[in-house]
Amino acid sequence: MTTDSLDIEHPGELEAYLLQTGRVGPEEKIAVLPLAGGVSNRTVLVRRPCGEDWVVKQALPKLRVATDWFSDPSRVEREAVGMRWLAELAPRRSIPHLIFEDPGFHLLAMEAVPTPHENWKHLLLAGQIDLNRVRQFAWLLGTIHRRAWQRRDEIALVFAERRFFESLRLEPYYAFTATQVPAAAAAFLQILTDQTRRIGDTLVHGDYSPKNILLRGPEMVLLDHEVIHWGDPAFDVGFSMAHFLSKAHRLAGARRALADACRRYWREYVQAIGPVGWLDGLERRAVRHTLACLLARVAGRSPLEYLDDMLRIRQREAVLPLMGHPVSTVDDLIDSFLSRV
Repeated sequence: MTTDSLDIEHPGELEAYLLQTGRVGPEEKIAVLPLAGGVSNRTVLVRRPCGEDWVVKQALPKLRVATDWFSDPSRVEREAVGMRWLAELAPRRSIPHLIFEDPGFHLLAMEAVPTPHENWKHLLLAGQIDLNRVRQFAWLLGTIHRRAWQRRDEIALVFAERRFFESLRLEPYYAFTATQVPAAAAAFLQILTDQTRRIGDTLVHGDYSPKNILLRGPEMVLLDHEVIHWGDPAFDVGFSMAHFLSKAHRLAGARRALADACRRYWREYVQAIGPVGWLDGLERRAVRHTLACLLARVAGRSPLEYLDDMLRIRQREAVLPLMGHPVSTVDDLIDSFLSRV
C-alpha cells in the first residue's frame, strides 16, 4: 500500500490499513461510514465493537469546491499538534482526544463524539438560537485566546509557521475574492491581508464557526484544527461573526434573534479574554475581518451553500459600501449590515 493508493472512503482499503498497522485486531469487525460535509478532507466514522468509535480524517491536496483550490496535505500534522495543545488550553471535554496520526498517509484518528449529538450550524439554520450556547461559544474561543497568550513563550514558536493559513484562508478568502470583486481589492482586502500577516498576538483557530461545533448535552465540542496558527485573534472573531450575520441575512424570521446573538457573542468574548495585552484595535480589526469574510463567503472560493444567487448578490452589495466607509464597532456593523439586507 502506497501513500497515494490509500483512500479511506473505500471501506476495504481503510480496513486493510488498520489491520496492517495493528490498530485493529484480525478478529475485530469494524464498520466504516463516510461522513459528509467537509471539503478539505476525506472523513469517515469507524465503528468498533468495543464501543470506542473513531473519526478518521485524511487531508486532500485538492479541495472539493467548484474552483481550483490546493493545499499541502501535510497540514494534517499541524492539526494533530493543534489538538494536543488545545486539549490543554480549551475548556474540559471541548476537544476530541487524538488517537493516532500517520503523516505518511496524511491522516489522523480521533475519538468520535458519542451520539446523540447535533451540529450547531444545522440548529441555527433551523432558527433555533440559544443565547446560552452563544455565550458558551464565546467563552470557548476567549479561553483559548487568553490561555495561549498567557503561555506565549511556549506556544508562539510552535505555531509560527502560517502556510496553511495562507493556502486555506488568506488566498481563497481574501486574495481570490479581490480578483472577483476589484472594488474591494487594494483599498480594503489587501490592506487587511498585509495587516493580518504582521500581527502575532495569540493562538488563532482559523476555522472557528458553528459548522465545526457539535453539541452533546451541555458539552460544546470544537472540530477541524488544520488552520491553527499564531496570529491575529480578530480573524477568529470576524470569521465566526460572518457566519452569524450570513444566517441572519438568510433567515428573515430569526434576524432579530441572530443580531442579538452577534452582540452577545462579542460582549461575552471580551469578558472571556480579560485584560490581555492586545485589546487595542481588536474590535476595529474584528469588524474588518467580518466584512471581508461576509464578502468572501459569497465571492470567494468557498461560498456558503445556504445563500442562493440572489442572496449572494444582495450580501455583496450590502458589504461593499461598508468596506468603503467601515464602522469601528461591532454594534454599528450589525446594524449597518442588516439594514442593507
